[in-house]
Amino acid sequence: MNFLKYTSYLYLAFGIYFLYDGYTKWSTNETPLLSFIIAGLAIFMFFFRRKFAKKFEDRNKQS
Repeated sequence: MNFLKYTSYLYLAFGIYFLYDGYTKWSTNETPLLSFIIAGLAIFMFFFRRKFAKKFEDRNKQS
């Protein structure tokens, strides 16, 4: 169960990769919209999973 604490950082890594991919597509005059959407979702999922894990951990400490 301890590995779930670190899986949220995988979302952050994907978000950074897709931001880079979107930036390179933008500089070559391609459409970077899909890359930026995926990057936004990945970064959102990073913060969502981190907040959810914190709530879950706090609930386990109380009981």
